[in-house]
Amino acid sequence: MNADQGRPSRPPVPRTGAPAHPSAGVRRPGSHPTPFAALHRTGDPLLLPNAWDHASAALLAGEGFGAIGTTSLGVAAAAGLPDGAAATRDLTVRLARQLGAGPYLLSVDAEDGFGQDPDEVAELARELAAAGAAGVNLEDGLGPAASHAAKIAAVKAAVPDLFVNARTDTHWLGDGTDDRETHRRLDLYRQAGADGVFVPGLTDPSRISALVKSLDVPLNILYSPSGPSVAHLADLGVRRVSLGSFLYRRALGAVLDAVGDIRAGRPARGTAPTYDTVQAFARGAAGRPPGGR
Repeated sequence: MNADQGRPSRPPVPRTGAPAHPSAGVRRPGSHPTPFAALHRTGDPLLLPNAWDHASAALLAGEGFGAIGTTSLGVAAAAGLPDGAAATRDLTVRLARQLGAGPYLLSVDAEDGFGQDPDEVAELARELAAAGAAGVNLEDGLGPAASHAAKIAAVKAAVPDLFVNARTDTHWLGDGTDDRETHRRLDLYRQAGADGVFVPGLTDPSRISALVKSLDVPLNILYSPSGPSVAHLADLGVRRVSLGSFLYRRALGAVLDAVGDIRAGRPARGTAPTYDTVQAFARGAAGRPPGGR
């Protein structure tokens, strides 16, 4: 399930430089962070935009983003399927295969792993890693925390270098009032091997700061237009800021704005890449004759 604004009934050129904190992206003593893990830095968090197809990923890569996530809502909605219903496993793997060889590090939103069997979720992780994914996002959907921890442990045993971002939905599907439950779940996921943790829906600066201080793994926060800015989240110690389905929904909103303007006789607002720009996103587009509309 892709976390985003507009909460549903159910529920991002690699940066250079050494991590600002020696433990950034490092969970096990003596281990070394992968390139993707090393992007989770204190004071300079990873801003992770989320793509839904090859063109959107190529557009973001062209803007200099060296790490890109996927959005499960975008993948599901584009296919006319529900998000968070384990209906898009094959589409998610297919998208990972399309994007895995791109000039960026890829993190895949895999809902809850599309199943409850840890071995099946571990097999999914193998497929994603083989496709070129550097990370995976797994949500608990407020199901049993021990079951989610078992999935995380199975994934880390199967693909140790795959960055597991373990999401809890205490603030997304729950009312977010019980900080003890959030801490309990995140601690279980950390012990199971999660490389980072994700709490979508958490926007209160004081609670974010308190949570950061209780963790020894990177905290991922979902960007909210009405919440703290990226700079503020960085000051709070957040090491990853995801955009979730925000860009996908903004793209749909741009369609509505443009067609509304045109129908009303106004100049269409917003930015539209040229036909040739979009055509250039296609693999092997160099040398193709111009044409189309």
